[in-house]
Amino acid sequence: MEYVNTDRLRIAFRQYGDMQGEPIFLLHGWPDDMHTWDGVLPALAGAGYRVIVPSLRGFGETRFLDPSTPRSGQLSALAQDLLDLASALDIERFNVVGHDWGARAAYNAALLAPKRVMRCMALSVGWGTNDPNQALSLHQARNYWYQWYMSTDRGAEALRKERRDFALLLWRTWSPSWHFGEGIFHDTMHAWDNPDWVEVTVHSYRHRWGLAFPDPFYAAQEERLRRESVISVPTLTLHGTEDGANSPQTSEHKEHLFSGPYHRALLAGVGHFPQRENPSAVADALLAWLQRG
Repeated sequence: MEYVNTDRLRIAFRQYGDMQGEPIFLLHGWPDDMHTWDGVLPALAGAGYRVIVPSLRGFGETRFLDPSTPRSGQLSALAQDLLDLASALDIERFNVVGHDWGARAAYNAALLAPKRVMRCMALSVGWGTNDPNQALSLHQARNYWYQWYMSTDRGAEALRKERRDFALLLWRTWSPSWHFGEGIFHDTMHAWDNPDWVEVTVHSYRHRWGLAFPDPFYAAQEERLRRESVISVPTLTLHGTEDGANSPQTSEHKEHLFSGPYHRALLAGVGHFPQRENPSAVADALLAWLQRG
């Protein structure tokens, strides 16, 4: 494990591949950890990329530097964490792949810093789905039960006291055809022992639906994300047909939100964790997008 300090965080990360190669960041989601990318790493590193895999704020060994810093999980903060990490590593331009929370961070970073993000690749999340006033089908509203549950004191307490069972229920619901081993889940859940995990999680979902105040430190980013919606960075979206968290319909018909090259592909028989469920298909799709002319 390696560590680097930004203005607000001590970020834990691992690196793979050619340290002189083109950089690519892999951002995990919730509830997950950096090892979600283990099946994809060999292909990316073998293709000559410098692969950087961090733990997001509130996960694993990443820590806030100041006890007084708000434990915000707002999506603009996650995007800024990526940009700050790249700067701390003296990386000006880079590619980014994100899943779930990481996908939202990747999209936001591409909008906020298009001159720095070379290519954006997002798994299991469509762009334009962060607005608390967005229209939702009844099916998708049912999928989001856990987000609104954590907006209550009872839900937050359930997460605090039953985080393993809470997350296990979601994994099984979100990827109904994926029969993951107990060892995989057990190894992942250690990342949620981070002392800030619950607070960051609860704030993230409450803020997403307009039920919590943002950290004013990110006011400029929040304003720009409210004002702008079109991403100019070449973007790939991958979505499993059996995703039980974000229905694949939520990533449909987004072409108007991209002024640069954009492609969406569905992965048949895959749920919410494509990089875990079918890593070879994900790696092939990522490499094809990275290496396109």
